[in-house]
Amino acid sequence: MSNEIVRKLRCAIYTRKSSEEGLEQEFNSLDAQREACEAYIASQRSEGWVQVRDQYDDGGISGGTLDRPAIQRLLSDIEDGLVDVVVVYKIDRLSRSLMDFAKLVEVFERNNVTFVSVTQSFNTTTSMGRLTLNVLLSFAQFEREVTAERIRDKFRASRAKGMYMGGVPPLGYDVKARKLVVNKSGAAKIQYIFERFREIGSGTHLLRELAERGITTRNGKRITKGFLYRVLNNRIYIGDVVHKGTRYPGEHEAIISTELWDAVHSILKESPRVRGGRTRANTPAMLKGLIWGQDGAAFSPTHTLKNGKLYRYYVSQTLLRNGAGACEVGRVPAAEVEAAVVEQLRAAFRQPEIIIGAWKKATRSTPALTEAQARQALRDLDPMWDELFPAEQARIVQLIVDKVIVGSEGLDVRLRTEGIGALARELSAPVQEAAA
Repeated sequence: MSNEIVRKLRCAIYTRKSSEEGLEQEFNSLDAQREACEAYIASQRSEGWVQVRDQYDDGGISGGTLDRPAIQRLLSDIEDGLVDVVVVYKIDRLSRSLMDFAKLVEVFERNNVTFVSVTQSFNTTTSMGRLTLNVLLSFAQFEREVTAERIRDKFRASRAKGMYMGGVPPLGYDVKARKLVVNKSGAAKIQYIFERFREIGSGTHLLRELAERGITTRNGKRITKGFLYRVLNNRIYIGDVVHKGTRYPGEHEAIISTELWDAVHSILKESPRVRGGRTRANTPAMLKGLIWGQDGAAFSPTHTLKNGKLYRYYVSQTLLRNGAGACEVGRVPAAEVEAAVVEQLRAAFRQPEIIIGAWKKATRSTPALTEAQARQALRDLDPMWDELFPAEQARIVQLIVDKVIVGSEGLDVRLRTEGIGALARELSAPVQEAAA
């Protein structure tokens, strides 16, 4: 008479709890699940069931995702052939998603692994077991979706009452007793942003101005274009809260007025290209009153729009009076001639004879100004030139340029030494004050 050999089945227990509440207790939900599963495995000892030593516990993790440390470790051990049976207390402990569970069952079947639920006894190797599994899992997913809908409904109702629903508070507000309260320093930044945008109508120019003034985000980071336009479109600053595109009166205090909001958004409705073109058109012409032709006629600034793009020129009065062919050079592109003049100015600030001449002119009204201070002031202007606003660049050019003569062979830029001296005196003033 021979004894029948029973094949051992290695059983892995998987436990999960969605919230972390109670996990610190000596005997928690995970322990209760494991104890029930251990008892079930013990009852099947005659069938060769033995429990593996490793524990697979996911505490405080939702069943709506497979991105769980323990479940991933379990799947890895299954692929390595270390598990024959997966035992859980209840089917939704393994997954609450029908799609995710289908992926798990596929891994089980590929590796000849059986899945068992202690409180819902069935075997996935049979067609009836798989049918029962799908029915139970569908109800688990239904319960999860109903819970999610209940949360969304509560969120919508709270928004409709104007309540703050958490998250990082926007710049200009703090959170106290789960309500938004105005932060004075942050609110001042928001007021400045809205008012300056209404005045200049350009996000690019406003960003540069904010950087120069040291106006930053709540975390001290530089304000980006994306952050700026999120601020300008955030209705929370006029006392509203928004949910799914619908706005409701908020419980919090507004930072800006409705009139200011409407003025800003009337600007934002325009195309950025149109707003940019208007901003550039309103910028003072850098060489206005300074540029002349070889025939002694002045050049006047003008511009035109083609396909929404702005083109600026300086046009000779001779051309305007007498038409094409009346002068050798009748029209020059503004950007090109201005860039050429600026390049010559930058080169001039590095020439010792010009620096010395400017310093001597400046000492007539500022005797304490040293040559080294004048040299340093003019040299410092070169790297900071591109950071200046167009209006400030135009002011400096008007101060130091006497005349620009345009000819067929190029430009003749004539400087005002006394103007350079005044500029050196102006730029070196902070240095002298610091020294004093």
